[in-house]
Amino acid sequence: MPTIELDTKIKADVQLCFDLSRSIELHLLSTKRTREEAIAGVTSGLIGLEESVTWEAKHFGFRQRLTSKITAMESPFYFRDEQTRGIFKKLVHDHYFRQENGLTIMRDHFLFEAPFGLIGKYFSKIVLTNYLRKFLTERNNLIKQYAERGHADFLPRKPD
Repeated sequence: MPTIELDTKIKADVQLCFDLSRSIELHLLSTKRTREEAIAGVTSGLIGLEESVTWEAKHFGFRQRLTSKITAMESPFYFRDEQTRGIFKKLVHDHYFRQENGLTIMRDHFLFEAPFGLIGKYFSKIVLTNYLRKFLTERNNLIKQYAERGHADFLPRKPD
């Protein structure tokens, strides 16, 4: 199965990076070009353990829906989201966070399997892996940008 691993170094607190990574609004901002929408489940705020969200977006000219669920979480160091419904045969995204020398290292481990057998394997190798890597990199760059500016705009407000 294809796997994508990305490390993003962020000059910000690990908790802020962890929370921004779970923000539905920040995810939507990072996916403007695919016109992604959160249409069911947790559609705003921070997604948490055992919660799910259904995304609808346009990829490769087709409107698609994907439901993912947070199946594991150790705040602020790790969470996993897994596809429960959607086009992929399998999709598991592990998010790791560690504080090191004043930086947060955010690591994505993204494992997926395309449908359609042999055709899906070739499509993954030739097109899909690069497409998904770019998709994740754009998202991570936005998380980095907001975290390094200290913006918690996409986090729920704490009561006074």
